[in-house]
Amino acid sequence: MEKFIVEGKRPLTGSVKIHGAKNAVLPILAATVISGRQSVIYDCPDLSDVSESLKILEFLGCSTKREGSVVTVKSESIITDIIPEQLMLKMRSSIIFLGALAARLKSATITLPGGCEIGPRPIDLHLKAFRQMGMIIDESCGEIYCDAKNLHSADIHLDFPSVGATENVMLAACGAQGITTISNAAKEPEIEDLQKFLNSMGARVTGAGTNTIYIEGAKVYNDVTHTVIPDRIETATYIAAVLITGGDALLTNVEPAHIQALLSVLNETGAELILKGDTLRVASPNRLLAVKRVRTYPYPGFPTDMQSIFMSLMTTAQGTCVIAENIFHDRFRQVDGLLRMGADIVVDGQLAVVKGTPTLYGAHVSAADLRGGAALTVAALGAQGTSEIENVCYIDRGYERFEDNLRLLGADIQRR
Repeated sequence: MEKFIVEGKRPLTGSVKIHGAKNAVLPILAATVISGRQSVIYDCPDLSDVSESLKILEFLGCSTKREGSVVTVKSESIITDIIPEQLMLKMRSSIIFLGALAARLKSATITLPGGCEIGPRPIDLHLKAFRQMGMIIDESCGEIYCDAKNLHSADIHLDFPSVGATENVMLAACGAQGITTISNAAKEPEIEDLQKFLNSMGARVTGAGTNTIYIEGAKVYNDVTHTVIPDRIETATYIAAVLITGGDALLTNVEPAHIQALLSVLNETGAELILKGDTLRVASPNRLLAVKRVRTYPYPGFPTDMQSIFMSLMTTAQGTCVIAENIFHDRFRQVDGLLRMGADIVVDGQLAVVKGTPTLYGAHVSAADLRGGAALTVAALGAQGTSEIENVCYIDRGYERFEDNLRLLGADIQRR
């Protein structure tokens, strides 16, 4: 199992380009199944989750090709509606292939998805919506069989604005006659990017980014060329890495509108954040000030995916920060590693109280999930001495060449 070796206390300087968004490209890759045509996707990040999605597409009968950051998918020939367990278990977002297969083939058989263990992430919202759309769904022995021969449009109300359920219904609705409405839909930028892709393909989707989305499929779909939006969570991670090391660096290919919740919070820390077009300058003061309270909420609130990374930043800030995790029930798994580094954190249920200490110290820690692994790496960059971060396979799920990009900024980090 590979690990990172990090020698901390190296101020990060220079420039790094933000890659395309993991959480945007995965549903887009699933959507390529629907068209039966060619899809060319630019700024597609080279991540293990993307590689697993391409394996699923190839298993289904699609041809795929990657040239640098450009991925081409041809989905003329789909030879099966079954995704085996060994492919489903590699990532949580594999569930969105259910909606895509239902739209294209009117049937699908999958197993329950895998992914990071960050608390319960039930798919009941997905299945409830699918049943409202006329699908017959049988769940038994860990398998889900979907008969979508009678797939039709419907008015769907989500009990919670789930990103995955919103995306899955959008995909399935592309194969239904009539207009499907999703109310209490997720508003994340990745939903808007999926809408843009589907519309380029020939569907008629409106409302992404609001509470209500309308989807009408097409009888014939087109070839698509699409550029993925920048990754806002990767942006947040590099901001935190620069600030915790006392650095001064430029981030390019940033979408400012997508990180407003983070920038608003960081304004309380004394950090210097200067936007010019798609470039963000990040400069750290001598010591950051703690943010009194941060609460995670669905977009446009503070993202749960940024919570663990932000916690690392607060471990050395002056003062005390209270973090409330309102989305997932087990998303403080980075805390044990941060405590090993000398952080002062007390967890009570879904609340974490972080009292800033002047210095963290290198330690041997292990990533338990994607964002927690990134958070431990950020903390190691700001710690005195050498840290080892095990299980970096989790980090590879969401960050392209993480250690290479950090070295571009002057970090002392190696993969072994």
